[in-house]
Amino acid sequence: MTSQVSSPAEKTDGALVGEQRAPGDGGGGKEVQRLDRVIIRFAGDSGDGMQLTGDRFTSETASFGNDLSTLPNFPAEIRAPAGTLPGVSSFQLHFADHDILTPGDAPNVLVAMNPAALKANIADVPRGAEIIVNTDEFTKRPMAKVGYATSPLEDGSLEAYNVHPVPLTTLTIEALKEFGLSRKEAERSKNMFALGLLSWMYHRPTEGTEKFLRSKFAKKPDIAEANVTAFRAGWNFGETTEDFATSYEVAPATKAFPTGTYRNISGNLALSYGLVAASRQADLPLYLGSYPITPASDILHELSKHKNFGVRTFQAEDEIAGIGAALGAAFGGSLAVTTTSGPGVALKSETIGLAVSLELPLLIVDIQRGGPSTGLPTKTEQADLLQAMYGRNGEAPVPIVAPKTPADCFDAALDAARIALTYRTPVFLLSDGYLANGSEPWRIPDVDELPDLRVQFASGPNHQLADGTEVFWPYKRDEQTLARPWAVPGTPGLEHRIGGIEKQDGTGNISYDPANHDFMVRTRQAKIDGIEVPDLEVDDPSGEANTLVVGWGSTYGPITAAVRRVRGAGEHIAQAHLRHLNPFPRNLGEVLGRYDNVVVPEMNLGQLSSLLRAKYLVDARSHTQVSGMPFKAEQLAEVFKEAIND
Repeated sequence: MTSQVSSPAEKTDGALVGEQRAPGDGGGGKEVQRLDRVIIRFAGDSGDGMQLTGDRFTSETASFGNDLSTLPNFPAEIRAPAGTLPGVSSFQLHFADHDILTPGDAPNVLVAMNPAALKANIADVPRGAEIIVNTDEFTKRPMAKVGYATSPLEDGSLEAYNVHPVPLTTLTIEALKEFGLSRKEAERSKNMFALGLLSWMYHRPTEGTEKFLRSKFAKKPDIAEANVTAFRAGWNFGETTEDFATSYEVAPATKAFPTGTYRNISGNLALSYGLVAASRQADLPLYLGSYPITPASDILHELSKHKNFGVRTFQAEDEIAGIGAALGAAFGGSLAVTTTSGPGVALKSETIGLAVSLELPLLIVDIQRGGPSTGLPTKTEQADLLQAMYGRNGEAPVPIVAPKTPADCFDAALDAARIALTYRTPVFLLSDGYLANGSEPWRIPDVDELPDLRVQFASGPNHQLADGTEVFWPYKRDEQTLARPWAVPGTPGLEHRIGGIEKQDGTGNISYDPANHDFMVRTRQAKIDGIEVPDLEVDDPSGEANTLVVGWGSTYGPITAAVRRVRGAGEHIAQAHLRHLNPFPRNLGEVLGRYDNVVVPEMNLGQLSSLLRAKYLVDARSHTQVSGMPFKAEQLAEVFKEAIND
């Protein structure tokens, strides 16, 4: 778990980073300009390796010590036609010498590998930004595919930008002549040439990328060296060409982090590590019953690597089998998990209801995506909240926990496990595609900081009958938590019935008694209502705000960035962010009542605002977006200003 670590808080500025030189080069005396932050977007065809390029640039940026936030953006098709708009893949990285919260609203630099990449992204690029284009791809046929009648590099349509025309393909092929590769094979390394150029431009370290390439292609050393050569050629091109007269320095974010050991981490990876840590802290084996689905599949892939931690993964034939196996593992005494996205939750709903009835701990991890149905499988959305809250037959309450950042997915997984194990209940963990695929620095915690999640299994009789006989009652509850005992199958004397038909209070026998059913339904609800969650914290530094912004999940970054902008303009505004959505924090109603205006930004059509209106009778103002992309901070700042001035 400690690979790719860096320690931003322990780094100092030292010598100017701009004094770095290309490998084997003596420098060129070019101007070095210091910046406090940069937003770069790599864009190209889905076969151009943009995700790998962005990931490598991100890893080197993390090791250098900058704060960062990323936004990978995938095409929905497995392999869309080359050179078309549906096939464009991009990776945006925002890095800075200070604390940042989002991948950025608009790129300062766009690297466009072909006409489709340029056309798909140019609307997001502000005037004066840098655009690096692969001129080799701007020929008649590729331009015609995306509707360019004339070349945008020649018709004046890009005059508002600083355009750097670079024949990336030609330069890469020329640099790799000595390897005897075919043109097609050599072309595949053009992303490494582009990475080398950007690494020079922003003084990124190179050793990690070269080591990565040699490891990735260890079985094909010629290909490894070809990629390293293309990477170095891109660096040297930046150093020697007259078109790039300036390189840029973004110092490490030495004051952005508490002291510790850090690594770059994505939300799905952090969530996976959180599940492993929870199982170790609970001293229980971790069992994942899952069916592959975008964007949750990475959790299955990652957990399958950790058999050494007692993790068992089961890739089922469908969603229903996946959760059924997980629930069986929970009955058998494991920390049980099932992972999915929105369509899979619909298929799992009956078994989730069974878990509610059986009162067994089970984590349902929903990495939300655009819907309905298949919807936008590679885009993000927050539209499963009401499904998680109510999407089962009967009264079947389930706690809901939502992380707010990629790194927070680790802590949210531990919190969800705490609730599931303590209260013997299934728990929803609602992440989304933005958190799952995005990344940021994460401080690796000491084991001593992690909560103790150990549980006591039932070991003998727990009830005495009127005649003095001692028996085991599987539904005799803890007075404080209302949790029933967890009896591992095979324990002598603890045999009990299992199944979906209503249980009799205490004995667990099948019961059709109306009064008993009413009692059990209300008791299960009371158990969820009584879950201990922290009070909601409000960020209101002036104490003079009359407007409160309430968010949940992945909207945290854009909301917080927007709040900072509004405060920077001299306005007063308060902010609160919910991790626990069922039950809500006990002080939520009191907090909402303190403010004249309540604004709720969500990537859905107003699901949380509807819940707040219904429960607390507050006139919450809903601001929604369902574009498949996260909010932009500038957009939210305008919404908040309007609310303040109403």
